[in-house]
Amino acid sequence: MSGDQHPGTRHEAAAAHGDASGARRPRGAADVLGVLARTLLALVLGAVLGALGTVSHLTAWEGLPAGLVLALALTASTAVLARAWAGYGTLLAAAVGWLVAVQALSVEGPGGDVLVPATVEGLVWTYGGLLLWGVAAFLPRRWFADR
Repeated sequence: MSGDQHPGTRHEAAAAHGDASGARRPRGAADVLGVLARTLLALVLGAVLGALGTVSHLTAWEGLPAGLVLALALTASTAVLARAWAGYGTLLAAAVGWLVAVQALSVEGPGGDVLVPATVEGLVWTYGGLLLWGVAAFLPRRWFADR
């Protein structure tokens, strides 16, 4: 082992996979399809979560905003899941799905109904959810390492 290589580094991991240079192997068609499938699934997951949270965020239990708390907790856990699943690509896809669903359901419907009113709960759901996606993007990388 040379002086610039340390146990557990990329060089050691690459040598274990037959590539002593530490360079990445080119992606095959199966790898690309896997990344695309995970990204598409993350987009759908974010959209479903955004729709469910938008519909349920105004639910109250004994005067407490239980729906809002649960919707934000699910948003945070989905953001961390998406980041851990395959990195920033799936995190971004899930966040875009969530944002599109929340914004699409926030506009006034044909009967004049609004699912996300301009109240404290509606603003906390919209902006608090966006903040949670941003927090997941800036969590330490070592939390998502395979070791």
